[in-house]
Amino acid sequence: MSASSPLQVAVLLSGGLDSSVALRWAQREHRVRLALSFNYGSNHGSHELACAGFQAESAGVPHRVIDISSIAQHLDSALLNGAAAIPAEPYNEENMRQTVVPFRNGIFLAIAAGITESAGCGGIVIAAHSGDHAVYPDCRESFMQAMEAAVAAGTHARLHLLRPFIDQDKAAIIRLGVRLGVDFAHTYSCYKGGERHCGVCATCRERKQAFRQAGTADPTSYEA
Repeated sequence: MSASSPLQVAVLLSGGLDSSVALRWAQREHRVRLALSFNYGSNHGSHELACAGFQAESAGVPHRVIDISSIAQHLDSALLNGAAAIPAEPYNEENMRQTVVPFRNGIFLAIAAGITESAGCGGIVIAAHSGDHAVYPDCRESFMQAMEAAVAAGTHARLHLLRPFIDQDKAAIIRLGVRLGVDFAHTYSCYKGGERHCGVCATCRERKQAFRQAGTADPTSYEA
């Protein structure tokens, strides 16, 4: 989804592959006022946030990290319970569901809406894509439509919720990122949260597969 004319926008920037491409897409299509990252107490948060900082600085965009790490104690997810809790098998519905952080995008977008309107922006960019739809309810277009309606109704600016990759897969996002000059070596995906990508968790497997499908060299350093 995109607005019909350029907006001043805030970009949700995790430091992962998809959001790093979304930042560069937003710079091409709109006027980026700030990048927003959330420290929510995840296993991989420190590495992901470091990459978010790198991507924002490289793009010349002000970067804000919102600390909501105390919320982790109230949510049930392997992503918040340490590396040992992360499945080391290919993605399937059961092990993907273990990594769901309940209503994560809803929480992020609700907070981002207030910050975005306060910054004088007209839209929020989120990198949700088609590969996330199967198990993550808050990545589906039906959720995004409902959230956009809520964000518009709840703000004087009637904020737009831009989700440019909602119908694209990760390989297509990588191909776009290559064209936009994204440095993928400074993105982080591994849910185990080590210094290097583990190479065996479902998210690492997905990352490897996406680079193969994109026909692009994978610059990631994997343990396995």
